[in-house]
Amino acid sequence: MSNLPIFDIAGSALKAQSVRMSTIASNLSNADSIAGSPQAVYKPLEPIFQAVTSRTDPNLTGVQVKEIAQSDAPPIKRYEPNHPLADGEGYVYSPDVDPVAQMVNLISTSRNYQAGVEMLSTAKELALATLTMGR
Repeated sequence: MSNLPIFDIAGSALKAQSVRMSTIASNLSNADSIAGSPQAVYKPLEPIFQAVTSRTDPNLTGVQVKEIAQSDAPPIKRYEPNHPLADGEGYVYSPDVDPVAQMVNLISTSRNYQAGVEMLSTAKELALATLTMGR
């Protein structure tokens, strides 16, 4: 815990966006995976964020990942009887992952991460300028 809570708050935002980026990467890398049953198919991940009040100032709020939830969307069922993973009826199952929506989330996550880095940079510059004021 630093004396300047802005570093803690910005750090919590960077950590949360990093987790979000990891879940998006996992979803995109498994978007084309195939399973032989609906139970074995990859379940897309989504982080759930929650606000966290600063210990030093109750008026300041950061963020943390409360949990990483798995999607309950049903898998996509395709008839491919010649596929080696096809079930007895000739169906294979793939996760319901929309790559376009995932890419939009990735861009949003990247921008939020960049904003957190800029916030840290600005806070650092202001802290250094404050230390040199008496010279």
